[in-house]
Amino acid sequence: MLNHPAVLEGAQRLLPEQLSSPAASWLAQRQPSNVSDPLVGQQRALDAIARVQHIGGHHAHVFAVTPSGMDVEQVFSVIAERQQWHTTDLHDWVYLVNPDDGAQPICMHLPAGSSKAIIERLWALLDTEPADRAPLLNSLQEQFNWPPLTRYLERIRDIPFAELPGDELANIVVTQSPAVAWRYCARVSEVDLFGQIRVQTIAGTVSSELHLIQPGALLKANGGTLVIDAEQLLRQGEYWQRLKHILKRGEFVWSVPEQATFYQPQPVPIKLKVILAGSRALLSQLRDLDADFANLFPYLADFTDHFSTKQHSVAAYFKYLAYLQQRAEHRPLSEQALQALLAISSSFTEHQDELSLDTIRLQQLLQEADSIAAQARNQRIEVSDIESAIQAYHRREHYLAELSRQGILEEQVKIDTHGEVVGQINGLTVVTMGGSEFGEPSRITATVHYGDGDIIDIERKSELSGNIHTKGVMILMAYLANLFAGKDPMPLSATLVFEQSYHEVDGDSASMAELCCLVSALSGSPINQSLAVTGAIDQFGNVQAIGGVNEKIEGFFRLCKHRGFQPGQGVIIPYSNQCNLHLSNELIEAVAAGVFQIYTVKHVKEAFELLMDTPCGEVESFDKNTLFGRIQRRIRFAQDDEDSTPWWQFWRKS
Repeated sequence: MLNHPAVLEGAQRLLPEQLSSPAASWLAQRQPSNVSDPLVGQQRALDAIARVQHIGGHHAHVFAVTPSGMDVEQVFSVIAERQQWHTTDLHDWVYLVNPDDGAQPICMHLPAGSSKAIIERLWALLDTEPADRAPLLNSLQEQFNWPPLTRYLERIRDIPFAELPGDELANIVVTQSPAVAWRYCARVSEVDLFGQIRVQTIAGTVSSELHLIQPGALLKANGGTLVIDAEQLLRQGEYWQRLKHILKRGEFVWSVPEQATFYQPQPVPIKLKVILAGSRALLSQLRDLDADFANLFPYLADFTDHFSTKQHSVAAYFKYLAYLQQRAEHRPLSEQALQALLAISSSFTEHQDELSLDTIRLQQLLQEADSIAAQARNQRIEVSDIESAIQAYHRREHYLAELSRQGILEEQVKIDTHGEVVGQINGLTVVTMGGSEFGEPSRITATVHYGDGDIIDIERKSELSGNIHTKGVMILMAYLANLFAGKDPMPLSATLVFEQSYHEVDGDSASMAELCCLVSALSGSPINQSLAVTGAIDQFGNVQAIGGVNEKIEGFFRLCKHRGFQPGQGVIIPYSNQCNLHLSNELIEAVAAGVFQIYTVKHVKEAFELLMDTPCGEVESFDKNTLFGRIQRRIRFAQDDEDSTPWWQFWRKS
């Protein structure tokens, strides 16, 4: 028999100030500064990138986990400038005519920024008769003491230009500047990433020339750093395979068109740092499915989408807001509007000690608020403009939520928000429908009958239960068995169902509500329908955190408001979810006025007593004034073979 006693402290009723983030205290930490910084809170990723920039070799590339709201190109531009990325191997790359074979141009690297001047001097040299070239050759070698160039000059010093193959001398493929030592490839195609060799048709003859060699981002970044959008890259599997081959060999070989297979420019030596920027899910897939990935990309730069106020000074976050203002180009915010923005930013993270770094989402909010302020001819964005932008968002997104709530208000869907019922409870759920998510209550019912102790989950029997929901039901079965069937078999069985639910039910966030419903049915104790419940449990009855807590609370609150508040209405949530609360001002005002309550519980017994207004008592007790005593009396009666009284009359006798 499991033995894990819980320490009960009783349900706690939350105060209004506990229902949102401490935005006022954050605002007080602002320091006067106009410095903008998009990299606040990203030190972990910055340290990783800085370290890898000083590690050479073909197997030292980086995968950067980038949140969806990040402007990847701008962020890496700031990082490159701030860290002064390593550029010792930065060169210009040119293709020169091969005096021996016009179909095999010679690849040459030249000092960064020197290629144009060198090619001009080469033209001047070739325009000179071979017998008169000695002074020009000496001058070239003195000015550009570059061994590859010296070797090429030796090959062409006595050849007139007319005798060289073709009509071209050179193509400057890449000209590098140390000030721009990196490239970003956002649109990954063969041309954008690898470049191409184009062909031309003259008098029916297909040919290629030096000027038709076109570089891609890979060659443009050669010697520096190349940042690639990982999702774009992996949409074309052959591009990923080709990139891996290039990085392993350290050499870029041109893909030649079928019409010009005779044209084979020399391969280009490759020495660069590659950063793949993508989601964490993509990283997981690459690590699981591609054995080469871990060898080529062993380093992780993990960017975060939130700013922890516990780990960092909030003063730094205002530099990020200054960066947002530059991007959104919005008018200044008033003090009250800035406080409201901090509260909303925190709500995006669903944690009271964190602020959002979702640049695009915050920018959209500020731009809409700025538009509202402009229509009102405000010089600043006021708190009313921020609130109007949020309200407008809810109007756009919550149409389906309103339709669903209307069905409850019209009693097409039965949900009781006052009174008492045995074996019935309001569970809190999050509904995903048509791309929208919203919270609403769901009626859960339980009935009890003679049996072998089994709990029949009708959702599972009808194949409407997801795996996690099924697991939650099995856990609550284990909890009840631990309490009441530790020594003797349980002679009672129960059925459990989400009423009027016609889609799959998944997740374990309803397991506490289901357990409360079963205890009500087993003990014959009515549940207060004014309270709705959410929370997961373990086998010992400890209440565990769940997701979507704000949407769930708001959904039940809206229903109670539309029906008209009744005394005692509220919700019960896990104690561990308190840090996730970011509730609307309207709901916080209702809590302050005492018309709506939010309770937190650590153990399911606290929820039992709050919902059924009866103490749990001792498990081994037969006290009919306690919940567990009533259940034990019912079990004992069912086990008593000598008592012929029908079980449905048992409650009258007791």
